[in-house]
Amino acid sequence: MKMENLPVNSLSLDFLTEFLISLEKLENDRGCRGVILTSGAPKIFSAGLDIMEMYGKSAEHYAEFWKAVQEMWLRLYQSNMVTIAAINGSSPAGGCLMAMSCDYRIMAENPKYSIGLNETQLGIVAPFWFKDTLVNTIGNRATERSLELGLLYSPPEAHKIGLVDQLVPEEKIQTTAAAVMSQWLAIPARAREVRLVIPALSRSQVFDRSIFQKGVQSGFRDTKRWRIHHFPWEVAVVVNHPHC
Repeated sequence: MKMENLPVNSLSLDFLTEFLISLEKLENDRGCRGVILTSGAPKIFSAGLDIMEMYGKSAEHYAEFWKAVQEMWLRLYQSNMVTIAAINGSSPAGGCLMAMSCDYRIMAENPKYSIGLNETQLGIVAPFWFKDTLVNTIGNRATERSLELGLLYSPPEAHKIGLVDQLVPEEKIQTTAAAVMSQWLAIPARAREVRLVIPALSRSQVFDRSIFQKGVQSGFRDTKRWRIHHFPWEVAVVVNHPHC
């Protein structure tokens, strides 16, 4: 799947809507067991969320936009397909989230490229599901430092902390991604589902927490009883919610 929302693959509402439709078609195609996500834009994987979607719009538009952003994350993060990010350019903010949501990340070894959640530098607080996804990828302390400073990492730095899994020369990124995909697909699909149980225990917790948050926002009365067992640190939020 090659992203071509020129010039920088910004994640606008229109782009996210088309992306989700395309991803759903692949999910429903029984002949498709994996997807390589890459960019058709030069020197950029994705510049992240389209800032103009968050300025001068109605409350309804903001809600629709953030729903699409979260749906993109959930669909990639929980996909039954093998998902590989072939990061052939810089990938800040939402672009980094998109890459982290994939099973495996290969980045072009180009000193001009960078990747990370840099929202802090723009005066924006990264949503908890951005943060939790980064924690699952690089650990708690590295995430704390990364988010507080809004760090963008060079390819070697990103590889060192585990933000990306492999570095390759830019001209080899697609062939390497195809080779890695073949390796993953050589594992029987049923056996590979262990990834949805063991390493993704934290993934499912992040997913459940997101659903819990939606429940609180919509006034879902059963949320309190449903979530206390799994996320006791959320109890104070729930108890104080006017609909609970």
